[in-house]
Amino acid sequence: MACHGVWYHTSRMSCPCFEPVEPRPFADAARRAMLPLGDAWTGVCRAVEDEPFEPGPALLDPYCNFGYARGHCVRFPAALAPDAARFTILSDDGAALRLYYVLEREHRPYAYGPLNFSVERNQLTTPAEGLFTAAQARAYSTSYLRRKSESERP
Repeated sequence: MACHGVWYHTSRMSCPCFEPVEPRPFADAARRAMLPLGDAWTGVCRAVEDEPFEPGPALLDPYCNFGYARGHCVRFPAALAPDAARFTILSDDGAALRLYYVLEREHRPYAYGPLNFSVERNQLTTPAEGLFTAAQARAYSTSYLRRKSESERP
């Protein structure tokens, strides 16, 4: 899918326990286009309640940023219903983004719906289901807006 000349691929998902904090460099340029949140992000693993954890690259790249950590990451809670989160941009009118999200469990939709993001306020204006869906939607929107800005430069 292309929005304003920026390609977004939505077949990859981030971990629903991952709270993105800030974008970080990602060495593999070919895989960068496939990043579920639009960029590689540092952040906090919130999989274990009351034990926030800052994962290093060994966990960030394959699980936090790419999802489906169930059975692979020792911190991922077995009881957690969704195991991946996916986002896409539906429209961009300059002032607001309309997104769609899907939380998945075992590669099947678990929860889904539209979200609205205010560009001026840099935040969602609609509630999102899932513990960190709002933080991930904000990260995805931030990455989208950065890429859009870069593609519009002469």
